[in-house]
Amino acid sequence: MKQLFLLLLLICQLSIAQSLAPLSKVPLIADRFIGFDNYKNSYFVKNRVINKQGPDGNFIFNDLQLGRITSVDIINPLKVVAFFQDTNTVVMLDNKLNEIERINFNNLPLFLNVSTATNAGNNSLWLFNVDTQQLEMYNYGSKLQTVVSQPFPGKLLSQASNFNYCFTLTEKKLRAFNIYGSILNEVPSEGYEKIIQQNENLVALKENSLYYIPDFAKRNDAISRETVKLSFPEITIKDLQLTNDFLYIYDGEILHTFKLTPPIKE
Repeated sequence: MKQLFLLLLLICQLSIAQSLAPLSKVPLIADRFIGFDNYKNSYFVKNRVINKQGPDGNFIFNDLQLGRITSVDIINPLKVVAFFQDTNTVVMLDNKLNEIERINFNNLPLFLNVSTATNAGNNSLWLFNVDTQQLEMYNYGSKLQTVVSQPFPGKLLSQASNFNYCFTLTEKKLRAFNIYGSILNEVPSEGYEKIIQQNENLVALKENSLYYIPDFAKRNDAISRETVKLSFPEITIKDLQLTNDFLYIYDGEILHTFKLTPPIKE
């Protein structure tokens, strides 16, 4: 019986340890790594310039008057969302990083002061309203604003989203919302510093360690899985991205690629 227990424990440890399989290491000179799109093009920021390199070609976008590049959302490579918090502005870019549309939230009929802006699909953006401390959706086609959440106490640390869900991390809580404004899950933040998403799943960063949180947008359903700490080589995490079960970690000099096999604990 004791031997069986030890065998099961070993299998469990191996499954967790092997949940991140290293694939490659590539030098990268960048101020910030953004990620890869579904067409294997890489995006990064260098000297306040957005760079795209890969099968589609090499392209850049810059507008220094907009200030610091706060975030770049590449979930739809045909409509890249670049957000500049200094000027409260979003710029939409096509697959060659040509400007498609520009939204200055200072000029809206109902002024919006936002700290995050990510793609929600269907001509909409996920926004965090600094003044009301609420998550909102803004349809830039119809100019319609929809409040998604109640006011958040505490500072918003990180936001990750796709066309179905938006995940928010504050000092106290980690939450998941859908596009209809329903809160799907809410748990203590556990000291996480940043979150990234893939579908319903999250990877959270805490003290240079990574935690896989499966089915977070479905946690309130019948099936529930536990958070698992991912095992990977000692790397200083500067930036990271999760897409198509590939985890990219940038340490400031090298871009590390791992294959993520979601660990399952029975």
